[in-house]
Amino acid sequence: MENKINQAGREVPSIINGQEQIPYMGVGKYKPENKFKAAPPIRSSADYPSSGDKRVKTIKDAFKKFGLKDGMTISTHHHLRNGDFVANMVFDAAAELGIKNLRWFPSASFPVHAPNLKHLKSGVIHHIEGSMNGPLGDFVSEGNMKGTGVLRSHGGRYQAVQDGEVHIDFAVISAPASDPFGNANGLRGPAACGLLGFALADSQYADRVIVVTDNLEPFPCIPWQIQGNNVDCVVEVDSIGDPTKIISGTTQLTKSPDRLFIAELAVEFAMKSGIIKDGFSLQSGAGGTSLAFTVFLRDIMRKEGIKARFMRGGSTKYLTDMLEEGLTDYILDGQTFDLDGVRSMRENPAHQDTSPFTSYNYHGKGNFASILDAVILGATEVDLDFNANVVTHSDGRLLHGIGGWQNCLFGKTVILPIPLFRDRIPVIVDRVTTLTGPGELIDVIVTERGIAINPRRLDLINAVNGMGLPIKTIQELKEEAEKICGGIPKKPKLGDKTVAVIKWVDGTIIDAVKQVL
Repeated sequence: MENKINQAGREVPSIINGQEQIPYMGVGKYKPENKFKAAPPIRSSADYPSSGDKRVKTIKDAFKKFGLKDGMTISTHHHLRNGDFVANMVFDAAAELGIKNLRWFPSASFPVHAPNLKHLKSGVIHHIEGSMNGPLGDFVSEGNMKGTGVLRSHGGRYQAVQDGEVHIDFAVISAPASDPFGNANGLRGPAACGLLGFALADSQYADRVIVVTDNLEPFPCIPWQIQGNNVDCVVEVDSIGDPTKIISGTTQLTKSPDRLFIAELAVEFAMKSGIIKDGFSLQSGAGGTSLAFTVFLRDIMRKEGIKARFMRGGSTKYLTDMLEEGLTDYILDGQTFDLDGVRSMRENPAHQDTSPFTSYNYHGKGNFASILDAVILGATEVDLDFNANVVTHSDGRLLHGIGGWQNCLFGKTVILPIPLFRDRIPVIVDRVTTLTGPGELIDVIVTERGIAINPRRLDLINAVNGMGLPIKTIQELKEEAEKICGGIPKKPKLGDKTVAVIKWVDGTIIDAVKQVL
């Protein structure tokens, strides 16, 4: 496999899973030319029941009916997060049919999908192109997967489908509510999860679309987040998942005094720099520190009489409370992170479901990300050039997905509230283990020991000058972390084998992940 050095100075492969790749060229440097959007085959309504009832008994029957074959691509989505049951059903059905070498194209995978390890080992699944969490990430990190993993942002996933980089043969969509025709949403039923935006591209571009539901409603199922005109068949099962497990360890408000202080300091910076003002817009993640930021911000907005025009989610109880209290006009929701968010979306027309097309898609006529005044994100590592890593830890293991993180870097001010160290390992390093986002798009690092502002942002530096904030250089923060932790930790022991690649939002390769030895 021939490797090339990309614009970020990272060595990346030129071919992945038999497909030629384009190395990262820099922010905004790669634009597709003379390309048209991908499109699914044209189907005739004469081939579908005139009654509108597209029900098929099982997922296995659907695969047989529409001709699942070796080497095809199956997509799934993750709105039920660690409570999803359907992705495991999908590959059990494929295994029963004796199918091999499938490409699994999930919007994300979670520890609940660990049963699919047996299908990776047996060869039913050849490789995964999607964010990997938990046991699947470990499996890939150790070099056990037959093919090479590909990690994309939510917007990058939409781009890959739209540009024809990934052709989906079968899209399997878990639907908390569906009618027999295939109109579906995530708002009602025992597994209500909010929205189905991550499955939108799949429903529009896949050759075959299967809706799987445990809550069949009479036609029409409204609102239809997925349109039945794009659906080939509907399968009823006992349960598509456990919605209580939408909430996970990454969507809990932090109780750490240090993390709470970081969140409070980040809010203070946002206020004193002038970012937070009447009519502002914000996207904050669902990690513990980001949630704490939202809570502290809410309290200041109440006190100062500030109202946001819109807030981007991941929606949570804290965000929906702000909407219901009148602190923001709208929530533009990309993913529902708890059951309060599900309820709010179902009941409140100002809580709008969105998709990666509207929010993040890079090859389109604009998206919401660049409109945001402030974005609050996390990171596992940051280096002296403000480059950041969110997919591996300093040990090199794949334990996180990209999500919308890369896409949000195009917001007007990107703030990373992160601890100076975790488990006695500095978070600020000379060079990030895995490059996920370029430093030119990251503006502010907030730690419990001080705030570092990217030197590119002279406007922010001038805005907070003399405001009493603990402003330091990123070099000073790094040295302080190493002093506390007792020096620079050893680099992980990595092999030569590329186990996964990281795509930038435009489809180019920004970095490669090596096997952990």
